[in-house]
Amino acid sequence: MRKAIIVEGKTDREKILQVLDEPIEIICTHGTRSLGKLEKLIDEENYDEVYVLLDADKAGSSLRRDIKNLFPNFRHLYTQKKYREVATTPLEEISKILSKAHFIVKEFYY
Repeated sequence: MRKAIIVEGKTDREKILQVLDEPIEIICTHGTRSLGKLEKLIDEENYDEVYVLLDADKAGSSLRRDIKNLFPNFRHLYTQKKYREVATTPLEEISKILSKAHFIVKEFYY
């Protein structure tokens, strides 16, 4: 089964890769808000499951809204507002978020 996670930037991608213990494609939007660019960037037919993990700030919320409208079947994951960004969320918290979504995470983060 092919899974993907959509994030905003490279630092978000690097943070998630520190925790995951399975091969997952991580798609960076690089903050794009263009629906046409999002459709080109994310070919949903390539994946069985697509997850969205964006920052808990205004830009992340706006992008999340656009993705929900364009791809209503994607599953959304959330970091706590107190961390604001995926990149600044502690590894232990990222591990919990991904593990609850049934991703295989590295054991030493429990």
